[in-house]
Formats: sequence, C-alpha cells, structure tokens
Amino acid sequence: MTITAAADGSSLGNPGPAGWAWYVDDDCWASGGWPRGTNNMGELMAVLDLLHQTAHVDEPLHVLCDSQYAINVISKWTKGWKKKGWKKADGKPVLNVDLVKALDEAMQGRDVSFAWVRGHNGHDLNEAADTRARAAASAYQQGREPDAGPGFPVTGGIAADSLVAAPGDLVTVLVTEPDDEEESDLPEDYLQPDLFSGAEPELDLPEIDQVAELERWLHSAEPAEDPTQWAGLLHPGWFRVRADGSLDHRGDVLSGVLSPDVCTLDIVEARRLRPDEVLLLSRATQATTATLRTALWVRENTQWQQRFEQVTPEL
Repeated sequence: MTITAAADGSSLGNPGPAGWAWYVDDDCWASGGWPRGTNNMGELMAVLDLLHQTAHVDEPLHVLCDSQYAINVISKWTKGWKKKGWKKADGKPVLNVDLVKALDEAMQGRDVSFAWVRGHNGHDLNEAADTRARAAASAYQQGREPDAGPGFPVTGGIAADSLVAAPGDLVTVLVTEPDDEEESDLPEDYLQPDLFSGAEPELDLPEIDQVAELERWLHSAEPAEDPTQWAGLLHPGWFRVRADGSLDHRGDVLSGVLSPDVCTLDIVEARRLRPDEVLLLSRATQATTATLRTALWVRENTQWQQRFEQVTPEL
C-alpha cells in the first residue's frame, strides 16, 4: 500500500515568518517553521521532514505538492547541481543548498513519487497542509511556537484511506534515476512548466513562486495589520482599475480610505516578461462572486512590488 501525503510551505512576506507542513490525515501530520524564511524553504522542509519521519516504513510514499519548484529540485535538478559543485547552470550557488543536500541524502534508497496539484483549488490533502503551514508561519509572526502536530507513528498503522492515492488533478512524477542530459533554459514566457523536461530555469520558478506568494499575501491581509509590509509591496506609482472602471491609488489603500480587497486567489498563469517583470493572471473569489485579475509585478533592486492591477468580471 502507498502512503499519500501532501506537503506545503508558506511565508508571510517572503522572506518573513515562514511555516511548513505535511498531512496524511487528522491523526498523522506535522508542522514547523522559522521566524524568517521563504516559501520555497517551507516547501522543501515539508518534504524533508516527511521523509525523515517515514524513514522506518517500507511502504512507497506518494507526495502531493503545489510547488513545481520543490518537485523539480528533488526529482530533476539535484544530480546536475551536485556535478557542478552545487552550482546552477549560470554558475551561481544553489539556493537553499543545505535543505537540498539533506533532501538528496534522505531520498537515497526510498521509493518515493511526487505529483503536482493546483494549490487553493479544493484538494482536501493540499488544503489541510496549506492551513497548517500558514498557521505555523502565523505563530512565528505572533512570537509563539507553532503546533508541531502528532507526527508519523513510529509503530502501528495509519488509517487505511490514507494509504491510497488521493483523487484530483494530479501530474505524477516518478522519481527514478535521472539521465545525464544537460539542462536547458525554459522559455521567457512561463505557464505550468513541463515537469518531465529536466530543465533548470535561472530565475523563473523561484522568482515566480515568490511573486505569486506576495500576490496572495496582498489579498489576505489588511493594511492596518502590517502597514510597513504593505507600503513595501506597492510600487510608489501603483494603481488598480476596478471592474466598474474606477481607479484605486496607493495612498488611498495605505491610509485606510479603501477597504482591503481580501479574496481567495488561484493563480491561473504566470509570465515572466523581463528579468525584473512578472505578469500574473489570477481568479479571485469573494463570497459568491468571482473576478479575473491581472497584476504586473516589478523588481526594484531586490524587492518585488506590485505596479498595477486590473480587475475584470468573470463571465
């Protein structure tokens, strides 16, 4: 029987208070995090802790992730990075290299497969892991330790319905011995990268994951809760075109004149226009309404900022 678990990471600010979690069922899950970390650190750590806690079991492990970055790090890129002395194709050091090395060691001799699931799309296991990862990040933001969870049982079994692959929109990646082909660059435009290509992008996946997480944060927090963070993420020339054609301006948001635009986002497409520009298309739900949102993010020095947002009614 195969053990199926979801793994997820979260960061409030990216970098900022960060959390990770994996989830099999309500009696078998774990979470943790750091006072400061990134979303990608959380994604990797969730898988690493799951591997460590299941090291004593013989059953195959099937891991559901909503991060293509985490899947590709583990199943595609690590071998090439090792050959290059833990350097990427552009010669720069591998990010999160301590976690990557620990994952490489933990994967040795394991029967593990991965599947990509669309985040925030109603997949039960993914939603449960996401909730716990965000709770861990929030705990560190509030200066307290997160709930570590019951963990994986050292002896005994787990619920039978947790030992089968969960249904849903899955793209399965079997972790086998990768080939020795040279890495190739992904095209400048990006939409759900090919998990089977083995390509290592120089910036695309980590950068786009970061921008997507910042986009979600802007629509999940009120400016009054963290005005400094809000001010840092909105470009000085920021404005929004609402569905009715009216305009919102940065000063109105930061001063509290406008109500926060809180909604649940599903990133539909992410496209890197230039090295310092990312265009996001999202579907946003608020109560019973849904809209499509186009947001342009630009990088000023090392800080990503939303420059513009347009809201369009979903027909």
